[in-house]
Amino acid sequence: MLNRRSAPTAEEAETMALAGLAFLAEDGARLGRFLALTGIEPDQLRAVAGAPETLLAVLDYLLGDESLLLVFTASKGIAPEAVEPTRHALARSLGIETQT
Repeated sequence: MLNRRSAPTAEEAETMALAGLAFLAEDGARLGRFLALTGIEPDQLRAVAGAPETLLAVLDYLLGDESLLLVFTASKGIAPEAVEPTRHALARSLGIETQT
């Protein structure tokens, strides 16, 4: 996936975030905690899974828990340091200002 140093595209950011959501969904406890913190109801998840705001929430959630982030990146072959720039690319595509 992303192991390069150039800025990720919005499409690459969405792809990584979807991989993050799939990772969370692999474990009921991980997914349950994400849903509880975001306020997304389990029956709403399918409808909002591809929404950019949901994908941004996935990346924020992973970045907020270093041990979970490391498990995710190791399982997907992603450099851990690639996630934050990817999150910023997704935020930019939504018109959200972020600090680098």
